[in-house]
Amino acid sequence: MTYLELGDRRFDIGTTAVVVGILNRTPDSFYDQGSYFGFDDFLRKAEKLVSDGADVLDVGGVKAGPGPEVTEPEELERVVPAIEVLRARFDIPLCVDTWRASVARAAFAAGASVGNDISGFADPDYLPACRDAGAAVVATHIRLQPRVPDPNPHYDDVVSTVCDFLLERARQAEVIGIPRERIMLDAGLDLGKSEPDSLVLLRASHRLVELGYPVYLSASNKRFLGHLLDTDVTDRSDATSAAHALGVALGCRVLRAHDVRAARRVARVIGAILEAA
Repeated sequence: MTYLELGDRRFDIGTTAVVVGILNRTPDSFYDQGSYFGFDDFLRKAEKLVSDGADVLDVGGVKAGPGPEVTEPEELERVVPAIEVLRARFDIPLCVDTWRASVARAAFAAGASVGNDISGFADPDYLPACRDAGAAVVATHIRLQPRVPDPNPHYDDVVSTVCDFLLERARQAEVIGIPRERIMLDAGLDLGKSEPDSLVLLRASHRLVELGYPVYLSASNKRFLGHLLDTDVTDRSDATSAAHALGVALGCRVLRAHDVRAARRVARVIGAILEAA
């Protein structure tokens, strides 16, 4: 797979990774703890991500981990106005990070062109919503469901389990009418995985690439990196860059990142190495 289509943009991903800037519209995200929940702060963060080189902006209104309930109306209020403003300000693809088909539909109507669903398309209306909008999708592996604690996950073979799950979800998307160039696969590092599971999956990124779809790497500042170096979430930038470098070298072509500038540099360096004669 050498091309990725996001909205009206076609990215050549033969050796170059697309960088997705993370925008949390949540008061309790694991990384920024709501630092950008206020709308003015959110917009300043968006400006910074774009100036740092983001190819895509990803907006989420509910964190993946356990926490207070966020109702559908609350999620819509967090996400839809944000996407409307971003669409008016920036000429780059926008992604909505949600597992609710209703929120995805509203986000697509507001200007988003990618649906990032960490539930693995648990909502049966999710893929039809993406198809009807001409949107790209991210299929993510998760063992249980978003927001459900999973403290002791176990797999007989984590790589095969994740690959089988994602291939089945990708085929669902194709059968319903979403082109292969608009389907991305995410191993779901830390989502129902132990720290060793996430390391094994990162090392096996080439196995996901071999499935024939663009691979979306969500390693930025994750728990498994902090566990490895015994650092908190504010001190994982070097570990994140290392994970990004290995991922791109193994064929991952989409980097979902908090620090877009660093991710862009990693993508440029590894891309140049891969292209060197």
